[in-house]
Amino acid sequence: MKLSKRPGALVTGGAGDIGGAIARGLADAGYDVVILDPSPVVASEADSERGSIRGVIGSTTDRNDLVAALSELKTIDVMVICAGTVTAQPFLDIDDDAWRRQIDINLYGAFIAAQSAARRMVADGTRGRLIFISSWVATRPWPEIAAYATSKAGLDQLMRQAALELAPHGIRSNAIAPGIVMAGLAKGQYENEPQYAARVDESIPLGAPLSVDDIAAGVAYLASPGASAVTGSVLVVDGGSSL
Repeated sequence: MKLSKRPGALVTGGAGDIGGAIARGLADAGYDVVILDPSPVVASEADSERGSIRGVIGSTTDRNDLVAALSELKTIDVMVICAGTVTAQPFLDIDDDAWRRQIDINLYGAFIAAQSAARRMVADGTRGRLIFISSWVATRPWPEIAAYATSKAGLDQLMRQAALELAPHGIRSNAIAPGIVMAGLAKGQYENEPQYAARVDESIPLGAPLSVDDIAAGVAYLASPGASAVTGSVLVVDGGSSL
């Protein structure tokens, strides 16, 4: 659905497979989109039919970089917090640096992104949306990703706290919990490790990993007028893996 005027959206981690699909989906819906990502792959893109996607290179754990990215938008109506990282290590082998890095990017980065966007929304009087990209492993353990799963469990509670405290300002806060998506580390393992692929296929009742567009569609719903009464919720998009 095209919007009558062009609202603004910021996507952290927008240079990744999932973040990129989300950014394109929002642009297709008529949003003026800025992506913030530390990767030099970030590039400017403009298309009169799609809308506008602009890239800002910066750290998603640096408040100044977040504020600078927000300043690129005339209005911030949707904040998608997609930046994340995962390091696969058995529980007994997790080192302190890997643990801290995943908590820093996945949870602290999400906090300052949400807070920075919410402050701007409140200052502008915008009844905006915060959309956190969580994971199905926030509630179901999966081997060798204890730090990642813990960070996503914390992210879900952060989302609920934001929903409760920002509701008086008309700001909605929700999360999407993707299952196993053909992107990043999971895609590489699925394509190159037969045992991993078999375990994945067995764990998904609908029979196959998700596409990045499945996650983008969930974001599009939470950003839409149809979700105006939804806040404090986790939309699980996992093909039934968490059943």
